[in-house]
Amino acid sequence: MSEPIFKTTDRCRGCGAEGLRNFLDLGRVPLADALVPESRRGIEEARYPLTVAFCPSCSLVQIRETVPATTLFGEEYPYYSSFSPYLVEHSRRNVEAIVDDRRLGPDHLAVELASNDGYLLQWFQKAGVKVLGIDPAPGPAQAAIEKGIPTLVEFFDDDMAGRLRSEGVVADVIIGNNVLAHVPNQNRFVAGIARLLADDGIAVHEFPYVRDLVDHVEFDTIYHEHACYFSVHAVRDLYGRHGLPLIKVEHLPIHGGSLRVTFGRGSAPDPSVEEYLSEERRIGLTDFTYYEAFAGRVKNVKAELRALLDDLKSEGASIAAYGAAAKGTTLLNYTGVGANYLEYVVDRNVHKQNWYMPGVDLPIHDPAVLVTDRPDYTLILAWNFKDEIIAQQQEYVEAGGRFVIPIPHPAVQ
Repeated sequence: MSEPIFKTTDRCRGCGAEGLRNFLDLGRVPLADALVPESRRGIEEARYPLTVAFCPSCSLVQIRETVPATTLFGEEYPYYSSFSPYLVEHSRRNVEAIVDDRRLGPDHLAVELASNDGYLLQWFQKAGVKVLGIDPAPGPAQAAIEKGIPTLVEFFDDDMAGRLRSEGVVADVIIGNNVLAHVPNQNRFVAGIARLLADDGIAVHEFPYVRDLVDHVEFDTIYHEHACYFSVHAVRDLYGRHGLPLIKVEHLPIHGGSLRVTFGRGSAPDPSVEEYLSEERRIGLTDFTYYEAFAGRVKNVKAELRALLDDLKSEGASIAAYGAAAKGTTLLNYTGVGANYLEYVVDRNVHKQNWYMPGVDLPIHDPAVLVTDRPDYTLILAWNFKDEIIAQQQEYVEAGGRFVIPIPHPAVQ
């Protein structure tokens, strides 16, 4: 097949500086969400280099390769947020807190960037707040529209924000959960937020925290859809460049450790901002040496996981996997765990069932198969939702099934 189209970034995606320093190479891997239909089995899949680097100038961690957004988030993009009850409940609590704190009502507008299937905006809508979703993936966006949530099927940037402002659209709240990392051109995205936001409005964004990624060896959260991995220093500098001061920082357990950051022009910074900045300086998060040993720890996880699965297979155990998540693609392809260890993958998302995992040719089934088939062990690829998954699969557990958790150290639970 022809060489896939991608570009290698030589300058920092945030500050534009040269001198990026590589610290992790995950090899050539398929796109994390490029599930394979039955009709394309056996056809060589596109694979792209996946190299992670650190910017000494602004401390932004980023991948070097950029795959076109239309390739990443096209017609077959399979992620639907509403299939995770935990995520939906997490979003409800977040929205209710914002509505209460900002005293939002029918005269206010909440905009969500990467609004997916309306999993979050539905709570603003139920609180009587006007909503607008923006998401480039046609499938999830259409699901939101069918729920009665106004949604624009587009990529958001400064040009789009300017068009909306010219039409009289001004946002009192802009939500952006797990989208900032997906944006290859950080500055056009944040400039758009600054343009669309009301003078007294706030932007509230969540994303995986780079400290958790490194400390807990969460290498599988690295894939081509995630262009950047943020510290408080990096995100403060990025938004500050566009006139949006960082006013609050919160740490959340979701997705293996995330930050919720709030930006706004009309409020003084909460003490949490300086607390996080000071802590990052103390542990060296803004220095390259913090990241240097990461690659060796990633190799250790690979070796430990294969050794554990080898032991289980030598005992005659059958092994399945749970969660056709994007992180599962990185983990399986980097570690070389496929049909040599696993029978299949299961996932609650009906849009993923009857497809195959990228790069490893493992079929994706309904989780009900775990109860009927009763594999001895199930490797949880979506380990960030492991408690929710185990709770859902009590019938499997009661029948003797056990789970393997791969991160941060492979172990049977």
